[in-house]
Amino acid sequence: MSTANPSPLWEPDPERIAQAQITKFQAWAAEHHGAPSHGGYAALHRWSVDELDTFWKAVTEWFDVRFSTPYARVLGDRSMPGAEWFPGATLNYAEHALRAAGTRADEPALLYVDETHEPTPVSWSELRRQVGSLAAELRALGVHPGDRVSGYLPNVPQAVVALLATAAVGGVWTSCAPDFGARSVLDRFQQVEPVVLFTVDGYRYGGKEHDRRDVVAELRGELPTLRAVVHIPLLGTEAPEGALDWSALTSADVEPVFEPVPFDHPLWVLYSSGTTGLPKAIVQSQGGILVEHLKQLGLHCDLSTEDRFFWYTSTGWMMWNFLVSGLLTGTTIVLYDGSPGYPDTGAQWRIAERTGATLFGTSAAYVMACRKAGVHPSRDVDLTRVRCVATTGSPLPPDGFRWLHDEVGEDLWIASVSGGTDVCSCFAGAVPTLPVYIGELQAAGLGTDLQSWDPSGKPLIDEVGELVVTNPMPSMPIRFWNDPDGSRYHDSYFDTYPGVWRHGDWITVTSRDSVVIHGRSDSTLNRQGVRMGSADIYEAVERLPEIKESLVIGIEQPDGGYWMPLFVHLAPGAALDEALLNRIKQTIREQLSPRHVPDEVIEVPGVPHTLTGKRIEVPVKRLLQGAPLDKAVNVGSVDNVELLRFYEELARERG
Repeated sequence: MSTANPSPLWEPDPERIAQAQITKFQAWAAEHHGAPSHGGYAALHRWSVDELDTFWKAVTEWFDVRFSTPYARVLGDRSMPGAEWFPGATLNYAEHALRAAGTRADEPALLYVDETHEPTPVSWSELRRQVGSLAAELRALGVHPGDRVSGYLPNVPQAVVALLATAAVGGVWTSCAPDFGARSVLDRFQQVEPVVLFTVDGYRYGGKEHDRRDVVAELRGELPTLRAVVHIPLLGTEAPEGALDWSALTSADVEPVFEPVPFDHPLWVLYSSGTTGLPKAIVQSQGGILVEHLKQLGLHCDLSTEDRFFWYTSTGWMMWNFLVSGLLTGTTIVLYDGSPGYPDTGAQWRIAERTGATLFGTSAAYVMACRKAGVHPSRDVDLTRVRCVATTGSPLPPDGFRWLHDEVGEDLWIASVSGGTDVCSCFAGAVPTLPVYIGELQAAGLGTDLQSWDPSGKPLIDEVGELVVTNPMPSMPIRFWNDPDGSRYHDSYFDTYPGVWRHGDWITVTSRDSVVIHGRSDSTLNRQGVRMGSADIYEAVERLPEIKESLVIGIEQPDGGYWMPLFVHLAPGAALDEALLNRIKQTIREQLSPRHVPDEVIEVPGVPHTLTGKRIEVPVKRLLQGAPLDKAVNVGSVDNVELLRFYEELARERG
């Protein structure tokens, strides 16, 4: 597989390699902890997984992690699930997130941008003051360590303050974006029983105001554990009866008090897409997230106090939590609240320019939308400060790499990254000292023994296999909420290969240690023994200007056959005539494989997604296999349930 890209698209110059934090870390770790001083990233990575305890000890020392009480050892138990990290240690995530206030008091910690694209700074000292005030008020409301605090909030500074104040008192944060409907929010929040709810009256998106007061009233009525509701008047309305006013809770000038909590104390609850059944309520720890994000943001993303970190996200997606952790490295983080394409497709590039972003993160889908819309970022805006564009959400197609290189900058570090809500981090992706090859993630992350396995558990090189991680990562879930015997957690990742994390993605680890992601293994297309990820099909088909979006499903038939339809959502004015049909099939036959030419191409009114924007493949497969809608999918997790009825009706017609 790796031979398809004999020369890299981009290589860091010697000065960039020398200045990278990861280079300095390797030299320091060689001197103090026996890490290899030569052999570059490959040698450092091998050491980090072979000497896991020593590596993570080195990370805590390099980033000066402050333990209120010391740890007995790095790994008390390394079995998965159930690895025990830094037993005996206590610390506080929020204390580390606000440390830069001591040296950068008047510098911006946050830059908030709405659809006017005018950045509003919040200084480090002001952020620290607000967190101190709110933390004191949470304690006055009786919030104790372990209590859950929830936010129905957009990506605004108040959400960051509320998360950090919750962490400061040892509470457990959880959030949903305000475009989630009441049922979706309740499917999440009712599981964890919050005692406080932070909420807005509405939000602005695509140039329109969206009033959410009715949803908030429903949430209040359906969450009986709430002791307090805090009103943030984003649209300027009065606080509803019985709600507390945000400004009153954040007006005091109080030094924050940081509760020292055990390393494995819960920090937040994230939710999987939850396409079937209730969303998985994934609990990650204060210490695990702290050290994993310091590694990921400080070493892999190369962020420091000189940087500005912008990632387009919402509070309902793990990338928001990851973005907030930029504060751990003293970095200014950019919060954008609004539509990614308002007033036009090029909007995010202008925000990157206006905020001086040095690392700009977005989705692969946005990059491809810009390419299709003929956006020319480097021609139209000044992106000289942007040294890295990172993408996630789905694999960045080869055309996306080429477009970023050609239209944003030839000396641009393109970091396609892949991880998951499950670990709130990346398994593979950004390495500032390695070359970038088209269509490939640079390498597996430090401390992450990422491999591609065949069904019998044999590692594969240059072949497609299951993404597995064979050693524990600190940010792996400490548990799922409401999973007392751990069976749901175990069955989600450890039922295929005992003691080894199986993520559910098809990947190739190349002979040069780079990684190619092919899509979800549970919706992989397997024709006559040749496996292909759905992402490969989308990348080829959606180059055609007539195709707005597509969805491919492979279904094993009772008679041993295999039916593989391709559903296409056409661009305005396009028609699925014989000529387009032939071009679709020819594209797949020539660019991918004759075996993966679809059995049928079917026009659809739209492609359904989860609320976090992922195409819904497995539930559509279940519908086409005859499952009723309510059994095939959790309707609260879908952006447009009506679209699913098309597939349900198609299954009925096919009998």
